[in-house]
Amino acid sequence: SVLRKQGLHDRAMAKYEEAHEMCRRLHGDDHESVAEVLGNMALVLNAQGKGAEAMAMQEKALDIQRRALGPNHDAVATSLLNLGSYYRLQGMFTEALARFEEGLGIERRNHPERNVLEGMLLQNIGLLYNDQGKIEDALGMYKKAHRIFLKTLGPETPQAANALLGIGRVLSAQGKHEEAIETLEEALAVRRRVQGSEHEDVADTLVRLGICKERE
Repeated sequence: SVLRKQGLHDRAMAKYEEAHEMCRRLHGDDHESVAEVLGNMALVLNAQGKGAEAMAMQEKALDIQRRALGPNHDAVATSLLNLGSYYRLQGMFTEALARFEEGLGIERRNHPERNVLEGMLLQNIGLLYNDQGKIEDALGMYKKAHRIFLKTLGPETPQAANALLGIGRVLSAQGKHEEAIETLEEALAVRRRVQGSEHEDVADTLVRLGICKERE
């Protein structure tokens, strides 16, 4: 995981392949630990730009989790979130939405009081709608996600800032530049406090804010 986050994808994949074989020997092919490793391998493949391979790997992980843990486990919802993200990045919007909505159904049944994973699924549905140009629908999803993150994690979190960024982008697309700038500046302030001024997410937010100010 550390190697993957550092961008050392080949080394990370080698470690995951070793872990995969070990888990299979110890627990058999249908154990949740095997699925977890496959999911990590899918993340590496996606980071390498191998979207189709990432989807296939995540599908394998999902199948194992459904057999090992049951169809309504939180780990299944997490796999559906990742799988939906891979489909979205490939432009397969119908397939992506189906995975996100299935995961959302699981989380709402498991956690009626709302939880972080539900917020992440809503955030990704917002991204999907934004990709399709459905900006009103995207705005609704981002706002729902933001409310959940505020309730479950608090305002000083990367997740809350991400939702604010989505809201700001939609407001800018709607021509509501003053509201967009205010929202993006709030996201920027949170990211600076939580992640530090040198974090790449801070740089990304500054770019978004600059674009918005140019349009004002």
